[in-house]
Amino acid sequence: MSPQVGRPTDDPKNLNTRIRLSEKDVEKLNYCTEKLGVKKAEVIRMGINKVYEELKK
Repeated sequence: MSPQVGRPTDDPKNLNTRIRLSEKDVEKLNYCTEKLGVKKAEVIRMGINKVYEELKK
């Protein structure tokens, strides 16, 4: 058995989703990652949370 890698977390990210993006969408995503200094997955999570909060209102 191999040892666990990475830091322990209360919110493990062990599910994957694949999406298709246009070149323009990728450019926007890259722009956001550069400006915010975070990974692409974090920008996507931020977008999901923003839409979710708007829908709950």
